[in-house]
Amino acid sequence: MTPEHWTCPFCSRDTTITPERIHSGESFLTIQNAVGPRCFSFHFIVCPNQQCQRFTLSAALWTVEQAQFSGYSAKDVEQWWNLIPASKAKAFPDYVPKAIVTDYKEACLIADLSPKASATLSRRCIQGILRDFWKVKPDRLVDEIKEIAEKVDPHTWAAIEAVRKVGNIGAHMEKDIDVIIDVEPKEAGLLIALIETLIKDWYVAREERQRRLSEITRMADAKHLQSKQGGAANPQKPGA
Repeated sequence: MTPEHWTCPFCSRDTTITPERIHSGESFLTIQNAVGPRCFSFHFIVCPNQQCQRFTLSAALWTVEQAQFSGYSAKDVEQWWNLIPASKAKAFPDYVPKAIVTDYKEACLIADLSPKASATLSRRCIQGILRDFWKVKPDRLVDEIKEIAEKVDPHTWAAIEAVRKVGNIGAHMEKDIDVIIDVEPKEAGLLIALIETLIKDWYVAREERQRRLSEITRMADAKHLQSKQGGAANPQKPGA
């Protein structure tokens, strides 16, 4: 198994996972049953970050085919489960409002089970972001989005517009927040990806900018104080 890129869902650290951080296994069901033989597999990944070291666990049920010489081999995934953590939701800092993070996590949790319910939660989450971050006037989501068109970064706006044009997502944003509209699983996934982008582009970027400016202010104040103390210790005569 070759090293693979991986992002820890607990500490959000991007890293390369080597084989010694992975433990996998499989078991074949060969007892006669109503649907035929199946393969069950599991997959552990342990985060290499020393401050984290938590593990993820996923599992899958596969259809099988007769191997070339004897026995069976896994063929196609029939079902897939994220067991630990229960979804692919990313970890966000505490300064992102709790209500927004809660809707986002729930949307991720049911994205595969019920895409249309996930999309409804995502729509509420996006509306919550717009109202909290941009202080838009409460209205239909589609109108609230239009309200920020001239305020956001062009690349972020392009991403919003691109997602809105996919499948039934545009119709989703034009309806009342509680109206459930059918969407495809990939469409539900796009809405979740958009939420992640908005949180990073707005909340995380704002926090990082504030921290940088605070650090510059702190350094400037320290330098100013140092120069004042140096001047007091070495006074100069007028005209010197």
